[in-house]
Amino acid sequence: MTVNTTPDPADPSAADPTPEPAAIAAVPVTATDSPPSPAEEDDDGLQDSLHALSRLATSGMALEDLLTRVASYAVRAIPGADGAGLTLLEDDRSDLVVVTAAFVREVDNIQYSLGQGPCITAARDGQTVVSGSLGGDQRWSRFGGAVARLGVHSVLSLPLITADGVVGAMNVYARAKHVFDDRAAEIGEIYAAPAAVAVQNAHVLAQTQRLAARLQHALESRAVIERAVGIILSRSGGTETEALNRLRALSQHEHQKLSEVAQQIVAEARRRADARHRSD
Repeated sequence: MTVNTTPDPADPSAADPTPEPAAIAAVPVTATDSPPSPAEEDDDGLQDSLHALSRLATSGMALEDLLTRVASYAVRAIPGADGAGLTLLEDDRSDLVVVTAAFVREVDNIQYSLGQGPCITAARDGQTVVSGSLGGDQRWSRFGGAVARLGVHSVLSLPLITADGVVGAMNVYARAKHVFDDRAAEIGEIYAAPAAVAVQNAHVLAQTQRLAARLQHALESRAVIERAVGIILSRSGGTETEALNRLRALSQHEHQKLSEVAQQIVAEARRRADARHRSD
């Protein structure tokens, strides 16, 4: 007898015996935070420094302290930096130089004593200067050799430029070789733009304060001189011009400023008056 093994489609029991695949439960995938890239860390350092820089305008700091802060923020902003110095160019007095570390002071002292180096070049040319091997850099052979012997090999020098011109320059140093690449130079230039404005504003404020102090001193000196002239007139008679000439002659004889001699005459007159008052 022949057995028909073909399943009857109408027979439910003759359905495909292949089992249904089991449903796979969805497993939630938790996203993990990837560590920041070096570029992101560099950007964070720059943003932090720019934010700190923006608060300096209302800090009320003395000029030298403010410039030191500007240099220290540059160290935080520029990757690989070990220290920095900032030079403020002044027309009516010696340039002001501040540093963030003792070794930077040594390096800058060498630079300015020799009259050559990256900061001088950057300020003179108004251009960013980079060197990754100072000991072999022929642009400043004497400076580079001396600095390399101190264990400092890389520098990024940034001119501080405003609408009025170059107001100074920053030197950012690293002890290792070839530390500052194009990205470091770019970050430095981004930071240097607002830093230059902050430096100029602080400089203008300091100049205004010095001028006000000189004017105040001049007014006080004039008042003292006028009192001294009056005292001389009361003692010797004559005219104001003659009394002033006698005061000038005494100043020259004593090798003292006119205001100092006048102050001594006024102080002596006050002591005599006090003595007479006590005797009465």
